[in-house]
Amino acid sequence: MNTTTAPAAATPQAIPKASFDWKPVLLLVGLMLAAVPAIGSASSWVTLTVAGLAMGLIIFVIASGLTLVFGLMDVLNFGHGVFIALGAFMATTVMGGMAVFADQGALQALLAIFCAMLVAMAVAGGVGLAFERVIVRPVYGLHLKQILITMGGMIVGEEIIKVIWGPLQIALPLPEPLRGAFLFGDAAIEKYRIVAALVGLAVFALLVWTLSRTKVGLLIRAGVQDREMVESLGYRIKRLFVGVFAAGSALAGLGGVMWGLYQQSVTPQMGAQVNVLIFIVIIIGGLGSTLGCFIGALLVGLLANYTGFLAPKVALFSNIGLMVAILLWRPQGLYPVTNR
Repeated sequence: MNTTTAPAAATPQAIPKASFDWKPVLLLVGLMLAAVPAIGSASSWVTLTVAGLAMGLIIFVIASGLTLVFGLMDVLNFGHGVFIALGAFMATTVMGGMAVFADQGALQALLAIFCAMLVAMAVAGGVGLAFERVIVRPVYGLHLKQILITMGGMIVGEEIIKVIWGPLQIALPLPEPLRGAFLFGDAAIEKYRIVAALVGLAVFALLVWTLSRTKVGLLIRAGVQDREMVESLGYRIKRLFVGVFAAGSALAGLGGVMWGLYQQSVTPQMGAQVNVLIFIVIIIGGLGSTLGCFIGALLVGLLANYTGFLAPKVALFSNIGLMVAILLWRPQGLYPVTNR
């Protein structure tokens, strides 16, 4: 009697994990190290580096909402600036009403800024819902029309802001306890920049955790890949996408508060002025990439501070020069999400 040996069951092979690309991070570190001999003074380098990183984190918060909307919804929202301006003007109202309270101490000042941020995010998120319903929803999948109609929406939004708060520049001073700087030897680190850096890092950590570690993030990413399949499982992906747009608008409002306090003044046109910087950052980072937006914003912030110190006339063009250099190296950005 012939006996045959059954073939052994195939051992499942583990799917290899993609290795992390450290080159953009090394580029960031290299920029900081290259500035040391150029600046010469260690204390000046520390001051400029901390200030540049803080500025970069403020820019990241401003740009993160647009990155989120484009990366997950494929919507080119050129009206993103109106939510920035709206958040900044809401901060003038809240901070103006809490000015006496905010000047009583550091804790009260932080609480006042936190309240301004919450109100700005709530209002910008609510307006974002209406913006998506009226302006963006009819042009899903039509990029050229998205650009035109959202730019028109931003112009209308700026005029509404002028009606409510007036067309003139409004001061948004920092509370007295947050003015000035901490001194570490000869290096000076502004108090507000520390607060801004902490808020920026918290936003980045929250975005990464939400998109990679939560069920909502999983559903959103799955909906981007195969919307029909997710809907067939009983999930209302349209509501999730509307929530993403509202979250992106709320982040723009938060960024507007931070940028307004950084500039210590706000204007109805500030969103349109910052829009150019936002698109430079997301192009450098890779369209739709949260990590790329984070690294790109830090690069922009550092280079602006270094060139502003070493060659002030070059500082105006440094961001564009950085974008050109990055695109020559990596045409799809530092961390491309997909071929767009």
